[in-house]
Amino acid sequence: MEKIIKEELQGTPLSQATGPGHSRKLYIESYGCQMNFSDSEIVASILSEEGFGTTQRMEEADLILVNTCSIREKAELTVRKRLELFNAVKKTNPNLRVGVLGCMAERLKSKLLEEEKIVDMVVGPDAYKDLPNLVREVDGGRQAVNVLLSREETYGDVSPVRLGTNGVTAFVSITRGCDNMCTFCVVPFTRGRERSRDPQSILDEVADLWNRGYREVTLLGQNVDSYLWYGGGLKKDFEKASPMQQATAVNFAGLLDRVARAQPRMRIRFSTSNPQDMTMEVIDTMAMHPNICNYIHLPVQSGSDRILQAMNRLHTREEYFALIDGIRKRIPDCGISQDMIAGFPGETEEDHQQTLSLMEYVKYDFGFMFAYSERPGTLAARKLADDVPEAVKKRRLREIIDLQQQHSRYRNEQHLGQVEEVLIEGDSRKSDAHWMGRNTQNTVVVFPKEHYRIGDFVMVRIEGCTSATLLGKAMGYSENQ
Repeated sequence: MEKIIKEELQGTPLSQATGPGHSRKLYIESYGCQMNFSDSEIVASILSEEGFGTTQRMEEADLILVNTCSIREKAELTVRKRLELFNAVKKTNPNLRVGVLGCMAERLKSKLLEEEKIVDMVVGPDAYKDLPNLVREVDGGRQAVNVLLSREETYGDVSPVRLGTNGVTAFVSITRGCDNMCTFCVVPFTRGRERSRDPQSILDEVADLWNRGYREVTLLGQNVDSYLWYGGGLKKDFEKASPMQQATAVNFAGLLDRVARAQPRMRIRFSTSNPQDMTMEVIDTMAMHPNICNYIHLPVQSGSDRILQAMNRLHTREEYFALIDGIRKRIPDCGISQDMIAGFPGETEEDHQQTLSLMEYVKYDFGFMFAYSERPGTLAARKLADDVPEAVKKRRLREIIDLQQQHSRYRNEQHLGQVEEVLIEGDSRKSDAHWMGRNTQNTVVVFPKEHYRIGDFVMVRIEGCTSATLLGKAMGYSENQ
């Protein structure tokens, strides 16, 4: 759950213009979190070197790939329906090949290939560099699979193509895998152990994005605060590193500082943070640099210590409050968002009330809230009975969502009358006469277009709001323009 899943992007076919040397067409859909969408760009880059340009029309594709998510049952069911459709397309295009990438591929490899026989290729998240070989296998009429997890692969040497983006904001992956064994989460089993990219490769990618016109990057990882570069290798092996490696290691605060100094006009965000790994050093670094946005996605999952322990969350309710207090003290206007699970195994009404009281204490700007969905392969699925009735889960989730909407409106009302910097990302979804952008707290701001353009930094006076959106009027360009 500790990954932001944007429902409006699910299944969006990603596309870029076909370039010279592209004799074949790739159709790729992504499901799940930002990491999967970022990985799809890596896949497209690797296959571009093999003569594949991308298309948004599955009927003209030579290869269809689905980048999958295993974090919720709904995502897997959606992918299965899509695979049925793609196999129907095969009847009119017998040369079409279909492959499954990512977390679902890692978890269901034999079922997808052998039992259901609905795909030609299964590729895990650490095996994308093997795609050229796997494509040659399926071109030869054979099934192909590589789901080996890696201890080293970070794709730091792959320059991702930017698919279907607004040309203004981009993701930069800094870690892969996760060492936190939260009992509800399948990520450690589908993405492997945690390892970090060489900081220089990250700085180079961010510089390239700036030179290409991008104005905001999000440093991305399952748990960005765990970033630790000491010359390569797994984070868990850091204690075995040489004294020199340990002395010159770069942690997340150090990386954040380097990126902010190297590109002082580039807006910087990061996601996702884990409360047990977030440090005041990171918060102090944010406070030091005006180009690091005042926004933290800080999943808590539950307000009950008993449930946090059952989830194997290595923090308590009080420790979380202390972290929130530290953030508010150093960055009073910091936007904070949450992930929350309703109806985890064993959750009582008292546990649920503790979640609501935690939300009252923090008053998050917004959140990502889900009813518990048992995921095969997780510790919770093996050891804990999914014993909260579905109707109770739904009722508790509704109460969490309703309270969050109250808090979102409260937080948005604090912006009324303020003049805030907004980076224009594109058209408003509701009006072609208005721009949409975000302020430093990651809140959507909508205002009349006038003469401004996508990618401009604009000062906007906030004149109205809903629980999800700020409404305003442009006052001129910001100093960052």
